[in-house]
Amino acid sequence: MENSWLSLVPFLIVIAMSIWLKNILPGLVVGLLVGSTIVTSNLLEGTQQSVVYIVTTLSNETNMKIIGFLYLFGGLVGMMNISGGIKGFSEWVGRKIKTERGLLGLIWLTLPFTFMMPMFRIMMIGPVVKSLAKKMNLPKQKVGLTMDISTESVIVLLPVATAFVGFMVSLVEGGTRGLNLAMSAYEIFLLSILFNFFAIVTLVIGIIQTLWNRDKTNKKNVKTAQEQLEEEEHEFHRIGIKRELSLVKAQPWHLIVPVFLLLGFSLFLLWRDGLARGAQTIFEAFSMADATFVMLLAVFITLIVSFVFYLLRRQTLNEILYHFYDGGNQMMEAISLLVLIWSLTLSAEDLGFSEFISSTLGAFLPAYLTPATIFLLGSVVGYFIGSSWGTWGLFMPLGISLAVSTGASIPLTVGAVFASGAFGALASPLGDTTITTASILDLPIVEYARYKLKVSVIGAAIATVLYLVGAFIFI
Repeated sequence: MENSWLSLVPFLIVIAMSIWLKNILPGLVVGLLVGSTIVTSNLLEGTQQSVVYIVTTLSNETNMKIIGFLYLFGGLVGMMNISGGIKGFSEWVGRKIKTERGLLGLIWLTLPFTFMMPMFRIMMIGPVVKSLAKKMNLPKQKVGLTMDISTESVIVLLPVATAFVGFMVSLVEGGTRGLNLAMSAYEIFLLSILFNFFAIVTLVIGIIQTLWNRDKTNKKNVKTAQEQLEEEEHEFHRIGIKRELSLVKAQPWHLIVPVFLLLGFSLFLLWRDGLARGAQTIFEAFSMADATFVMLLAVFITLIVSFVFYLLRRQTLNEILYHFYDGGNQMMEAISLLVLIWSLTLSAEDLGFSEFISSTLGAFLPAYLTPATIFLLGSVVGYFIGSSWGTWGLFMPLGISLAVSTGASIPLTVGAVFASGAFGALASPLGDTTITTASILDLPIVEYARYKLKVSVIGAAIATVLYLVGAFIFI
């Protein structure tokens, strides 16, 4: 099966079904089944092989560290919710904002407290931003764009203490496995941050928009937008949880303490683990440390300390435990996505995916075009599937294989893959960020996505030029 075009079939199925169904999970299941069937040349044995791939994925120590981190992190968010930490911080900061520039500045100033996960950040600051924008009659699309840029463009550029880091590092590690590179997966990830040109460009655009704004007002009919929102979302979705959270007592320290604990433990343990592995400087320590285990350990310790902290603050034990599991279960979709992507990659490799890419596209694609090509292809797919994680999972094996076969810079190409996922998450109407922000701000989703697309295309065009220039410099 090596060097066969059939190795592309699972990925093509995933992309096509994601565009058709507007959801990546069914496509991953079908793609895995088809890929496994091609490997075994038998439908029944292929189904069995699919399960084997999943079990193999779950048996991988690194993969289980990532899954554990994601679930525990979701549980921590659930605990902060029921303890009133998110509500308290939102209400406290909302009393201090009076102008448009102040509101846009607030969105950026909340980053130190909300940078760990996009959904966590948007859901925490969204209600405050919505009420202030309505009070000051500000354009909600502009406010939402600033919120999304400050979320997607910043979180993907942070090297520690976010829900993305473990996933991103694991993808790089999977793509470089068996290549005997001089750099570790985490070191490649750190370097790739410098080459995530789309995130960097949109970050600059967002800051300029915040500092140089004209006091425009929003003339749109809020009631019409709200009516459309009600048609799109079922009114009883998680209504019990939402009502319970609306009744909790606002206590901002119940958010601030766990967030700073997680950040502090992550940085300290990365440094400590790196030193134990022979590092001499902080940068070397971060590069040499076992990032996936450190993040799992950091969130585990934070959970224990926060649990004791909440009990001492007279939080009900049963409520804390219930919302810990509820928060963790909210991450199960992301975990399922990860497991299926890893399993799909195993089937594609058995079909000779890397060898096929190296002997075909890698044989004629110039090195200086590789990063830009990967970025453009990934951005198109990312826009249609609306998932940064899905885009990264689909294009990381392809990007690294092309970089090796063409001689292009691996960190630059990895940065291009991450940039393409950032484009899809920011611009796509199917993206979780777009849907959540539009829902919270009472904006029609499609119109809001079109508004963001203008800025996203400008950022993508600039990023493409930077990838072409960077490829010449780093060849």
